[in-house]
Amino acid sequence: MANNKKLGFGLMRLPKLENGEIDVEQVKEMVDLFMESGHTYFDTAYAYPGSEEAIRQALVERYPRDSYTLATKLMVQATGIDEEQAKGEIEVSLKRAGVEYFDYYLVHAIQRSNYEKYEEYGIWDFVKGLKEKGIVKHIGFSFHADPELLEELLKKHPEAEFVQLQINYADWENPGVQSRRNLEICQKYGKPVNIMEPIKGGILADPIDSVKAIFDREKSGMSYASWALRFAASQEGLLAVLSGMSSVEQMKDNLSYMTDFVPLSEHELEVIKEAQDAIAKDQSIACTACHYCTKGCPNDIPIPEIFAVENRKKGSPEFRTKREYSIVTANRGKASDCVQCGQCEEACPQHLPIIELLERCRAFE
Repeated sequence: MANNKKLGFGLMRLPKLENGEIDVEQVKEMVDLFMESGHTYFDTAYAYPGSEEAIRQALVERYPRDSYTLATKLMVQATGIDEEQAKGEIEVSLKRAGVEYFDYYLVHAIQRSNYEKYEEYGIWDFVKGLKEKGIVKHIGFSFHADPELLEELLKKHPEAEFVQLQINYADWENPGVQSRRNLEICQKYGKPVNIMEPIKGGILADPIDSVKAIFDREKSGMSYASWALRFAASQEGLLAVLSGMSSVEQMKDNLSYMTDFVPLSEHELEVIKEAQDAIAKDQSIACTACHYCTKGCPNDIPIPEIFAVENRKKGSPEFRTKREYSIVTANRGKASDCVQCGQCEEACPQHLPIIELLERCRAFE
């Protein structure tokens, strides 16, 4: 699984056209830039709407199969997907992506709320069987839970060849994510790590003002995103650092410092520590807008969009929150429509107290 280029192209947040469809032509341009720079790792998932089809058009149909590596994932929620559906995802993914095999196949988004379902459905043995048949080359899992569960899984499933973890400087010591401890456990077991959310869903590309001031003081000319991505890529034992790029501009920025990667210096690590301290003092809602929470919401509440209104209100006192709130909830559920069923909190990779936070946001109505 050697990879001398650390940057991976995460396909969760691809650029969109005005009609909401993925902008495949822009994705093609992004793929070309990525491949020309010598990077080869692409990360999609069954659960990323339109992503597998888009990468078929932008990559698979345009480049030799042995010139890139492609990862996808098998998703089981705590509710909503039965065993037959879960095991059928691989055939759907192969068809969508237009490939005969995947280089990497992941048991997707393991949390306390769903890990037992993967055991109950026999998913671990199933993906081992896919590897034996050559349908997938390497198997691993993506993880959003505590270090104790991670260690339990690595002991129980030594067949997992790698782990995908949320690692970024904001979550390094976050008790809800525990980036550092989870990384250390993978290193202990000799498992290469794919890093996801190095820019925390874009939050660290446009951080809070106190963090911007710390980086601006350095006069490095580097983007805020570059500080986050380079922090992640400076860790030991990595397979790839996945960046969910949404534009050609973001691709060019990432390639500018990741193609000939230089780890953070001691001074730069001290600057990162200042940024971490500033974030620890902030009270913004740490939502990455992954939308896992909205898929089973009985009242179609646009939870990430509502939280974005709350965060912007905090940063800009003049922000017209009621008007913005009415826009994001038009023809959809409002915070007050929450029935406190809890499915959103079970699905949230950030382990946010969503019900409590929605209660706060009812003030906008």
